[in-house]
Order: sequence, then C-alpha cells, then structure tokens
Amino acid sequence: MNKVTVRAHAKINLLLDITGTLPNGYHGLHMIMQSVSLCDTVTVERGAHALECSDPAVPTDARNIVWKAANAFEKATGIDCTDTRITIDKRIPSAAGLAGGSADGAAVLAALNRLHGTDLSAGQLCRIGAAVGADVPFCLTGGTCLALNIGDVLAPLPAFEGYTLVLAKPDCGVSTAEAYAAFDQAIGVSHPHFTQLLFDAAKGDWPRVFRGTCNTFEQFVEVVDRVPIKSVMRRSGSLFSMMSGSGPTVFGVFRTRAEAESCAGELQTQYPHVFVCDPVPYGLQIETK
Repeated sequence: MNKVTVRAHAKINLLLDITGTLPNGYHGLHMIMQSVSLCDTVTVERGAHALECSDPAVPTDARNIVWKAANAFEKATGIDCTDTRITIDKRIPSAAGLAGGSADGAAVLAALNRLHGTDLSAGQLCRIGAAVGADVPFCLTGGTCLALNIGDVLAPLPAFEGYTLVLAKPDCGVSTAEAYAAFDQAIGVSHPHFTQLLFDAAKGDWPRVFRGTCNTFEQFVEVVDRVPIKSVMRRSGSLFSMMSGSGPTVFGVFRTRAEAESCAGELQTQYPHVFVCDPVPYGLQIETK
C-alpha cells in the first residue's frame, strides 16, 4: 500500500459549556459534538517529505497540525515518517469553530496507521490524538458524542439524524486562545442545565435539547454577524441556531432540505462561506490504493 485518502469531516457543537479551569490549566468542557458532511480530503502517501494544501492561507510548515500529528505518530510507534507526502484539499474554513485542522490531524493519524499497517486501536489513536489537539479524538471517532474534560473523554449518544444543516461563516476568524481568555475575564456567565440536557440527548429527544442548549462562548465572544445570520435562519424556518465552537460559524437546524437551501441562498449573497450539509455518523472515511 502506497497511498491512503481520507475524507475528514467537520464538526458542530450541539452544546458547549465551559465549566471552569482544570488543574492542568486547560478549561473543562461539557459538549455534545456532531460530525457533518462538510469535509476536507487528505491524502497521505510515501514520497518526498512535503505538505500541499489547496488553500494558500493554510500554513504548510511545522505550524500545521498535520505535521504535529505525524510527529506524534512517529513518537508513539517508532516509525520514521520523514518519507511522508501529505496533500489537503481544503473545504472546511479555517478558524471557524468547525475543527477543520483537528479533522486533518485525525485523518493523518488514521492514514499513517493504515499506511504502515500498525493496527493501532481506536483508543490508542485517540490517546495519541489528545496530545495533538483537543478535538482530534472526537474527529477520529465522529458521529454524535458527549465530550467532557478538554474534549478527550467521549461517550456515544443516539444519532442526531433526520435534519438538514446550514453553516454560515462570516468573513472573519476567532482565536480560540483569545476566546478562552475572554471567558477567564467574564463575570456572571450563565450555564445550561447540563443534567437535563444530557438526559434528553441520551433519549434522542433532540427537540427538547434544542430548547435548552447553548454555546457559552456566545456570551463573551463578539461576532458582529452572528445576530443577522441567526435572524435569516429563523425567518427561513430553523428549529434553532447557534455558534459552533469558539466561532464565528453559525449553524441552523432545519426540518427540510428545501428550507435549508432557501436559507443558504439568502446567506450566500452576504457571506463567503455558506454550506448546506447533513449530520453523519462518522468522523473519517478512509480509502486505500
């Protein structure tokens, strides 16, 4: 086997609450995470050490998380990965709260595992991935999951299905580090009723989840376009809308594709990154040649 191609899927947060600061300095989280059909395509093959990306704004040097993933795989397995060529066909916007970089990092871990025949288990890959980035374990697992701690403690939930999603990213980005710093300085942050939300999600009662869920970042991360995007989604029939991750992408949940496409058509006249997509039960799809 000389080449592995992976479709690496974006995620949204159906719930995101920050519970405080952990002893290690990271922030504790309560999240419900969901994979969506929007994806990058990552190809990993034997060849000259190189990284290419279709988006010229994405760094192709050591700053890119895929090299961190390759280095972590090499450290964990002892396999020399310097003869690795990685190509990313980028569709997930960067700095969008959609885990695009983490999805690519997860794809590289899974691809190297397949390329080198190391047969690492899902749990082993997730442990390696947790050292690469907080969202990497979920991106390896995918589907619908409860995520705790920094996002590395995962438990499956009933499938979130039968809905169509619209994702809209304004022409700006949000620094995750700056978003958490804003939380640290915020006063009077309110939190959702997590126990009730988890009870409803565990039953697959998503309409009840919609009524009680929130993204805590929305209380102190300023995204100028969030309110008008939500307004368009609401007029178009969304069941609810919320920011994903630390933003700035806003997603809306729709009963029908026709409603979603109508909403997307209006948003596309104002915003550069608008997608109609579906929930999917996986984070990665792997092909080998």
